[in-house]
Amino acid sequence: MGIVLGIESSCDETAAALVDSDRRILAQRIASQDDAHRPYGGVVPEIAARAHAERLGPLIAATLGDAGMGLGDVDAIAATAGPGLIGGVMVGLVTAKALAMAGDKPLIAINHLEGHALSPRLADAALQFPYLLLLVSGGHCQLLMVEGVGRYRRLATTIDDALGEAFDKTAKILGLGFPGGPAVERLAREGDAGKVPLPRPLLGSAEPHFSFAGLKSAVLRARDAGTYQAADIAASFQQAAIDCIIDRTRRALAAAEGATALVVAGGVAANQSVRAALVDLAAQHGLPFVAPPLPLCTDNAAMIAWAGVERMADPAFAADPLDFAARPRWPLDPDAAPVRGAGVKA
Repeated sequence: MGIVLGIESSCDETAAALVDSDRRILAQRIASQDDAHRPYGGVVPEIAARAHAERLGPLIAATLGDAGMGLGDVDAIAATAGPGLIGGVMVGLVTAKALAMAGDKPLIAINHLEGHALSPRLADAALQFPYLLLLVSGGHCQLLMVEGVGRYRRLATTIDDALGEAFDKTAKILGLGFPGGPAVERLAREGDAGKVPLPRPLLGSAEPHFSFAGLKSAVLRARDAGTYQAADIAASFQQAAIDCIIDRTRRALAAAEGATALVVAGGVAANQSVRAALVDLAAQHGLPFVAPPLPLCTDNAAMIAWAGVERMADPAFAADPLDFAARPRWPLDPDAAPVRGAGVKA
């Protein structure tokens, strides 16, 4: 089936990778923008888009060079076409279109969330459809039945903030810097998770949806109270978030008939405490637990290339048109019923 060049530029990571149908990552490069965004405590879309435009061309050339290949050796070009920061998405997608046109290669427009959803299959050939996926990242928090390539059934989503966003805002509240998620996890190791009384939004609710806005606000109030150590706040926040995740995922498992595994993907999947709690939950339900290796959890181009490989394996595969439009919003399950409070993020 061949080799796919993947391009990722949906947020603040500029990335390119070459992946083949034997699940081999032939080469990959990621250019981080952490230093550029750190002074602002978060990602600035204009800075991100400019950095993508400056770095992507040389990054792709270097990735091809690492594999000892040229564009002619590639069988298709896959690029994130959404969802994400629209400026960055456009940079990657336009670059992919130019390469596809110049090399007479198929263009594959990839949903960034699908890249995360399929990434565990890149690392684990034994993972079969359908599986229950907890997708936790900076912009999304969802539970989906992954029934096949292009077939996703949403069981739950966040009605307000994503978990990754809550981690980042907690880091900002505590003055931990950027990127926030890893900083909160590190500080939490030094704290007492039972020290600060924090809410568990929607815990025990019959619906499996998530909510983290109230938890984030409670962290702010705990800091302003002046009576708690930052490490204790971080540890208590992380434990409250985990309690919510486990409770909500347990609820979704009841509706995940036929699931072959409990799978986690997305940036927050790199959190070791989150993983450990999910391992226990999967064991309680007699299911294997599957998570991508840490480098495949955060935004990367290998998962985009692999999603392209998976798409090409479909007998009904057809390349996307060169006028495919970048999408700031792009749900994996467009037929899912609206959720109260979730708005366009769902």
